[in-house]
Amino acid sequence: METWIVLLRMLLTFIPALIFGFQRQRSHKLIGFGTFTFVAVGACGLAITAVNLGMGNPLPLLGSIVTGIGFLGAGALIRTTDKIFGFTTAASIWVFSIFGLLMGVGEYFIGGMTYLFVWIIILIDGFLEKNGIGSYHKRFFFEIKEKKSKEFNEFLKKFGKVKMISIEINRKEKVEKYQYIVECSGRRLRELIIILNNLNWVVSYKVE
Repeated sequence: METWIVLLRMLLTFIPALIFGFQRQRSHKLIGFGTFTFVAVGACGLAITAVNLGMGNPLPLLGSIVTGIGFLGAGALIRTTDKIFGFTTAASIWVFSIFGLLMGVGEYFIGGMTYLFVWIIILIDGFLEKNGIGSYHKRFFFEIKEKKSKEFNEFLKKFGKVKMISIEINRKEKVEKYQYIVECSGRRLRELIIILNNLNWVVSYKVE
């Protein structure tokens, strides 16, 4: 393979991966530009090597690269008490190894389409995250004074979508404890927290 072709394929892998990784870093995601760039460029380099060596069937080697990157993606997952974060990041690492392989073997159209769809998915995912929809919901823990259920129900209407998880009544301390899953945007959430801080019947609250 001629040198300029190798250089072209490496650059066509490096630059898009760098741009995407930089966006993830700016969004304070678990994995930044370095990892995405390393994965894509490394996969591209191995794909070019497999083609240059004239292997009769390079697919097993290329497939092993994608499988190996899967373990790296698994390391991006973070588990809390009842939730796992990082699936999008893990999946995008895996996809970028495929992107690097496609560019390395000269499948520019398929590689370009893969890169385009990755961006479409990320933009949609960003919209869902911004609005607290689906897996980006927030978990609210409320502790309110007894016999304030009516006021509390009126306050809950200010959220978008809510789902009760648990309720606990403490007659001795005269408080009621609620746990809710809520869907709302970050901006709306900040506004509601300001309102919460001014409600004298709210004993305490926590957001996760």
